[in-house]
Amino acid sequence: MVQLSALPYHEPDIVIILILTSFLLLLNIIGHVLDKLIYCGLLGQLFIGVAWGSPGGQWLSVGTQEVFVQLGYLGLILLVYEGGLATNFQALKSNLFLSMFVALTGISAPLGISFILVGLVDATPLQAFTAGAALCSTSLGTTFTVLKTSGLTQSRLGVVLPSSAMLDDVVGLVMVQVIANLRITESTFSASTVVRPIGVSIAFAIVVPVVCRFVVKPLVTKLRRSDAKPNRFLIIKSQVAFSIHTAILIGFVVGSSYAGTSNLFAAYLAGACISWYDSEIVNLPRPSISKDLTTTGGSKSAQVKAGDSGHQRNTRVHLDADIDEIVPSTTSPPEPRMPPSPAASENGGPLESEAQTHLNDKEGAHAKPTEASSAALETQSEPSEPTTGMSTWAIYCETPLSVILKPLFFASIGFSIPISQMFTGSIVWRGFVYSMLMVLAKLLCGAWLIRLSSNAAPASGLDAQKKGRGLPRPKSLYPASILGWAMVARGEIGFFISAIAESHGIFSSAGGDGSSELFLIVTWALMLCTIAGPIAVGLLTRRVRMLQKIERDTLGGREDPLGIWGIK
Repeated sequence: MVQLSALPYHEPDIVIILILTSFLLLLNIIGHVLDKLIYCGLLGQLFIGVAWGSPGGQWLSVGTQEVFVQLGYLGLILLVYEGGLATNFQALKSNLFLSMFVALTGISAPLGISFILVGLVDATPLQAFTAGAALCSTSLGTTFTVLKTSGLTQSRLGVVLPSSAMLDDVVGLVMVQVIANLRITESTFSASTVVRPIGVSIAFAIVVPVVCRFVVKPLVTKLRRSDAKPNRFLIIKSQVAFSIHTAILIGFVVGSSYAGTSNLFAAYLAGACISWYDSEIVNLPRPSISKDLTTTGGSKSAQVKAGDSGHQRNTRVHLDADIDEIVPSTTSPPEPRMPPSPAASENGGPLESEAQTHLNDKEGAHAKPTEASSAALETQSEPSEPTTGMSTWAIYCETPLSVILKPLFFASIGFSIPISQMFTGSIVWRGFVYSMLMVLAKLLCGAWLIRLSSNAAPASGLDAQKKGRGLPRPKSLYPASILGWAMVARGEIGFFISAIAESHGIFSSAGGDGSSELFLIVTWALMLCTIAGPIAVGLLTRRVRMLQKIERDTLGGREDPLGIWGIK
């Protein structure tokens, strides 16, 4: 291969310009339209990838598709990182065990049901286990996109779902890495082949929270107490915050890649660490300040110089946008206004009464700014809004991700779907059967969210016996259905695991030409699940939104269809 000292610049052909323009425009237009209709614009982006890429019209060159795959994976890393930033740690703490149970169900059910492939396509136990590993994953990109477009990110349901999906993906990635290592090193097996991926993943999951809790938090708390001006410690420029957050993300991703675990898992941990810092460190009570208090924030200002009791003090009160007034006041409360007595009115006449009224008005004028000053001081004692991970994300990352990187990621999934080889009769029916089984396996995850309503106390007699024998009815199946269908979408992680298994020869027989039969069946399941999951979640979410609107418009509305799982 000839090495060039520089790349010659050539003007792109007009056909290439039109192809790229139509590709990028349609990715955003169709994605936006489908997001508005059924909350899953990613499906349109996936099929555009099929049409423009190698499976369809082949309008994009192989080199261009490879670049888009790389940019799309960068978008996936940022998408998962955003999910970490959006983690609600208060809700996560209260739902940690539930998330673990949901994840275990989402792992064990597909793995167990996948052994039906042994009789369906004469697969070996290793091949069936690998297919189950691909189908036990849950699309993080799809999950975060559906949650964001449906407005459920900060709800309890939006906390349980991403954490469960992340656990599913981590276990799936670890398993496929172990399987691939076993396939490569069949002749020379070593314990590190199995132990390293599992050990590194567990180490990241344990060490990172421990370091945050017992190293970062005490250190930052100590620095804040020693800082004369706490605001300067908290309020940093967005450019500096962006640099720090980017360095943390890159450090986590690079470290996990070289250590042997999933860099997507590391990206989620990086975002979660920043979110934890914002919620646990930035929002800690500020250290108390002695007599001199100076607080400045935006266009408002308040300044107090307090002396001994009974002495005069000056209070700077912000009365208008451009007016500050210095109001003298004492530490003792102002004397109350007393109405003139009847005797004074009779003896002094109207002049004396008018003078007393003028004096009371003057005292009231001094009292009002004092009350205003206390309110201003109370308001201005709070520091200005610190720069958080989500605010930095909104400034620097949200637009390029939503317009370019995320659409390219979902289109890159379409590049990997071998449409031309998937419509053989035997492949289609077995793919549909396996797809239905994999949908059912993930729907079982929603059973953990079913809450049974307690039966009301019956009156007496025969009615009491009938109601006592009846089973309690579930309050609402919407949370369980949304969780189950959201877990159905496999997406990028499933395709990645399946492609790794195919490239390592796990799915195919030795010397086989083209894609293996098992790989095509697994691809059918991945594709149908990725399509069905977001559509079902979108339709369910629209139904829930309509019911919530009816409830708000009706005075005696019923309980929220999401119940406690929709609480933010």
